[in-house]
Amino acid sequence: MDRARLRRLLGDVRRGRLSPADALEALTTLPFETVGDSTVDHHRGLRQHLPEVILCEGKTPAQCVAIAGAIVARSGRCLATRAKETQARALVDAFGEAARWNETARTVVLESRGSRGRGGVRHTGARRGGRGGSVLVVSAGTSDGPVAEEAVVTLEFMGTPVTRVSDAGVAGIHRLLSHLPALREASAVVVVAGMEGALASVVGGLTDRPVIAVPTSVGYGASFGGLAALLGMLNACAAGVTVVNIDNGFGAGYAAGVIAGQSRPTRVAKRARTTKPARPVRSAKPTRPARNRNSRKSK
Repeated sequence: MDRARLRRLLGDVRRGRLSPADALEALTTLPFETVGDSTVDHHRGLRQHLPEVILCEGKTPAQCVAIAGAIVARSGRCLATRAKETQARALVDAFGEAARWNETARTVVLESRGSRGRGGVRHTGARRGGRGGSVLVVSAGTSDGPVAEEAVVTLEFMGTPVTRVSDAGVAGIHRLLSHLPALREASAVVVVAGMEGALASVVGGLTDRPVIAVPTSVGYGASFGGLAALLGMLNACAAGVTVVNIDNGFGAGYAAGVIAGQSRPTRVAKRARTTKPARPVRSAKPTRPARNRNSRKSK
């Protein structure tokens, strides 16, 4: 249950399309529901920007399907992250065409009929009134792709416009510099990098937008499974860089989506900057005083 769904429910009661008893029945499982060994938080979509998200790690395929079914029944949609192939296939088998499995991001998006908006994207409270900016997701290397893609899927699930810049690490800094306009126009930038994690500091020094840095576990032995990148990003000298946990593409995408949802569209600011100033109104030429033909004669 999220704000938009609750608003429609109350609107149907006011218009007489739904009886108060049926509305009460729809709200009986708020704020939570016990599903097997899990307690599903159906109230989260009202408190935050998304319904509860399933972390598939440590769960059986059957548990993932049961939890997803409960969330979709009340919220109309669900996002499952860190899904292994067996878990993803179980969700696809259970939900059919309502399930979209992104193998690279290890995510499964579930949406019931009627829960999608224009273009198949359902806008949440983070995009109320058509407001909100966009997010740019920058990844240092192809190996960082899965974590970056998780951030992209999260942003798309939130209804936030998102653009990718892939394989633009500091070893070839010219690849990043060709995207300066995008870096400066996005409402927030997610930077995904492993190894030494230097890309976040570089991006932070090129834009005045908030930078959400994601260290990845990509790297050789001395990277210590992403710890070196994490420490490098935490010690970034550029201001405005915030760091999430290692490989936490979902957390970065969510944070950037919240920032973008509360921002004014950057295209408006861009249009204001590029609009030519109005030409000043020219004042009428001063009229010459009329000559007095009799002035000479009077002398």
